Amino acid sequence: MRIARVAHARGMSFGVVNGEGDGATVAEIEGHPFGEITTTGQRWALDDVRLMAPILPSKIVCVGRNYAAHAAEQGAEVPSEPLLFLKPSTSVIGPGDPIRLPTQSSQVDHEAELAIVIGVNGARRVTDRAQAEAAIFGYTCANDVTARDLQRSDNQWTRAKGFDSFCPLGPWIETDVDVTDVEVRCEVNDSVRQLGSTKDMIFSPATLVSYVSHIMTLLPGDVILTGTPEGIEPIVSGDSVSVSVAGIGTLTNPVVSLD
Repeated sequence: MRIARVAHARGMSFGVVNGEGDGATVAEIEGHPFGEITTTGQRWALDDVRLMAPILPSKIVCVGRNYAAHAAEQGAEVPSEPLLFLKPSTSVIGPGDPIRLPTQSSQVDHEAELAIVIGVNGARRVTDRAQAEAAIFGYTCANDVTARDLQRSDNQWTRAKGFDSFCPLGPWIETDVDVTDVEVRCEVNDSVRQLGSTKDMIFSPATLVSYVSHIMTLLPGDVILTGTPEGIEPIVSGDSVSVSVAGIGTLTNPVVSLD
């Protein structure tokens, strides 16, 4: 099931996306999408609504160097346990929203990622793999936009990772997809920059949920970014960046300058 958050004439709603292409529709959901889903009877053509970030999490937990090839391209060792950092909720934008290049940075890179969305019961001190998997509501596409020069110069990554618009999410949450071996791709202006597979992750989604849940309680709607494959490169004003995860969809954002 594809769960989207959409803006329409009456405001904002969650909905179930059905169909493909020009015939795709969105069936409005009562309230939030966690738990039993009940539709209101309202339905829109997908082209008649605006897709927003599918969820506004209380926190975004990110995982660094979860692909060995990406660690190597940064000249870093593969971590023995997940390397975590946070993005603020204010960094989240949705499909079509602009990635805004901050004046403080001279090099901003794309990082295509699979994102985990936590379900209705959250997760706290999860030890069993089945429980960790049950805590996952679904998956979406993410771009862990990074001010690379600031990441290199600062002792920690909050500034490099935390600017407004540095966490595009979307286009929707897919609740029924096996992410054991799916393609993760980034294209900039229709040119492929990153192409990897989730099978090359060092730590699986279930492992990450369990690990993080022993550090902080994961609330419904919280997001975990699972790391990026190799191929990170800079983006500049005027670019169009698309992150695709097979079985989920494609998230596209323009890049603009704040100058």
